[in-house]
Amino acid sequence: MLNKHMLWLPLGVLAAPAFAGTAVTEKAVVEHYATLAHAVYADALATSKTLDGAIQQLLANPTDETLENAKQAWIASRVPYQQSEVFRFGNAIVDDWEGQLNAWPLDEGLIDYVATDYQHEMGNEGATANIIASNAVQVGNQKLDVTKITPELLADLNEIGGSEANVATGYHAIEFLLWGQDLNGTDAGAGERPASDFALGADCTNGHCERRREYIVAASQLLQHDLAWMVDQWAPERSDNYRAELLADSTEQGLRKMLFGMGSLSLGELAGERMKVALEANSTEDEHDCFSDNTHNSHYYNEQGIYNVYTGTYVRTDGSILEGPGIHALVAQKDNVAAAEIQAEFDATRSQVYALKTSAEEHDVFFDQLIASSNAAGNKLVNTTIDSLVKQTVAIERSANLLGISNLNPDTADHEF
Repeated sequence: MLNKHMLWLPLGVLAAPAFAGTAVTEKAVVEHYATLAHAVYADALATSKTLDGAIQQLLANPTDETLENAKQAWIASRVPYQQSEVFRFGNAIVDDWEGQLNAWPLDEGLIDYVATDYQHEMGNEGATANIIASNAVQVGNQKLDVTKITPELLADLNEIGGSEANVATGYHAIEFLLWGQDLNGTDAGAGERPASDFALGADCTNGHCERRREYIVAASQLLQHDLAWMVDQWAPERSDNYRAELLADSTEQGLRKMLFGMGSLSLGELAGERMKVALEANSTEDEHDCFSDNTHNSHYYNEQGIYNVYTGTYVRTDGSILEGPGIHALVAQKDNVAAAEIQAEFDATRSQVYALKTSAEEHDVFFDQLIASSNAAGNKLVNTTIDSLVKQTVAIERSANLLGISNLNPDTADHEF
């Protein structure tokens, strides 16, 4: 079981500039950024294999205990993956790839049975396809034979009919299969899928258990395959991968990619798509980990990923700490006073996002409850967190200016703050 206090740096770390008194080059910072990426993706791959093992144990013996173990393995697998999202945006190879692993929100009726009053994306024919209960799926002019569920088939089903809500793969497809729908709205409680949904023979509940088993196995295999591919892209001592391409480019462009990724995740994605959209619509469908109510962790580890790149520090899943020169070290060489102010902004934002984690884990008030229209205090907490992320983005832009990195303009995802 994942200890809620594991795998994050103590709040207030790096109160003094890292690598003080040591000359840090831009090249060293970009190289360490690539090393961080490789470590984070390697941890994501390792935890996906642990998750797969827990799924196999669930299928071998579908009980409440093995289902709970699989759920905990899924939650643990999200810790390194969410810290990897800071490598998006600036690195097109990551942004083009990540949808197959982390696309959301999804119309879960594409995958399996749903409640009769299920509200899906308007006009999405795929939302009622129920792959698990079908031999063929037709959405618009697209028709696919789904008799045999394979990783390749699931990849082909993504965005069938042109709808981004048709998500057949990745973490959230597996999450839905483990938890089932969260039918509690903005009240307490997550999904409650019974372990017997994976049982064989007379013990099977809700039908098609054999195909449900095939689906989760295929989704888990594809997740591991995709993560292994990205680990290879960042592997050192290779001349034919993305890491080599990044390091062969100018250090200015490398720093721009780092800062753009940090700023875009902070502003458009985390403050905007993952918090503001859900809050303004009071919509649990727009909650990131909506089936498991793990959203507070996803938010926190996204923020931790930004913090990792800024400080050059990452706590690996085995508890070891990977350290090297980050953006902070370069800023400190330019302006020590400004570096301290910027670091304080990062610390404040990380503490503020951590308050969402505290709300869930210590007060049992989860993100879907915080965004309820009737929860004024919860709405205020989320709004305060959004404001802090906006301020952090300003600090990222200030860092860029101090380092002479122009044309940053972090992605706002068309949100106004």
